[in-house]
Amino acid sequence: MKQLVKKIKYQTSITLITGLHIGGSSDNVEIGGIDNPVIKLATKGNEPYIPGSSLKGKMRCLLEQTLGASEIGGNKDVNNLFGNAGNDENSQPSKLIVRDALLTEESKTFLLECDNLDMPYTENKWENVIDRTKGVAEHPRQSERVPAGAVFNAEFILNVWDDDKEEELVALFEKGIRLLENDYLGGSGSRGYGQIKFGEFKRTELSEDNNWQA
Repeated sequence: MKQLVKKIKYQTSITLITGLHIGGSSDNVEIGGIDNPVIKLATKGNEPYIPGSSLKGKMRCLLEQTLGASEIGGNKDVNNLFGNAGNDENSQPSKLIVRDALLTEESKTFLLECDNLDMPYTENKWENVIDRTKGVAEHPRQSERVPAGAVFNAEFILNVWDDDKEEELVALFEKGIRLLENDYLGGSGSRGYGQIKFGEFKRTELSEDNNWQA
């Protein structure tokens, strides 16, 4: 791995099929407030977003599961795409860059104007623990979710080096996308949260031939 020969940019959308919860800070919960808030941008708009680290981490986890890694970081093909931390000769940087996914302008407007939401952009959902012996719900708390139907802009950058087999990198990336669509993103996926759908992918190749510009 001596020379970067190509960057493949993938631009797409992420539509929430079910409500999404990716946790934020709950250090200052007021009485009657949300116990389990979602992560939001530290801007005036305070919009929820999908961290690139959440997308990347879940894709990596699912690929390791399906490829049979005996431990975290135990598959060389996954390590080649996602990188491998460490101080030995096997350490390498990630070849996949995953941007934070931000709400589309259309979704921002729709969510702000929606009368059925509990807060700007988000909804509250009560969660309970069921005592199976007594058959009653206990310890209720409120979880914040970005509602189904919200759409985010997503971008992935795949760096191809001189010793890479491009088709293998692309195939592994595409497999990770398919696995994520058939699993869930964020928390409480076994309770129905976090089902997503990617839109059509726009692929752009950047190299010396086009001066690394789209």
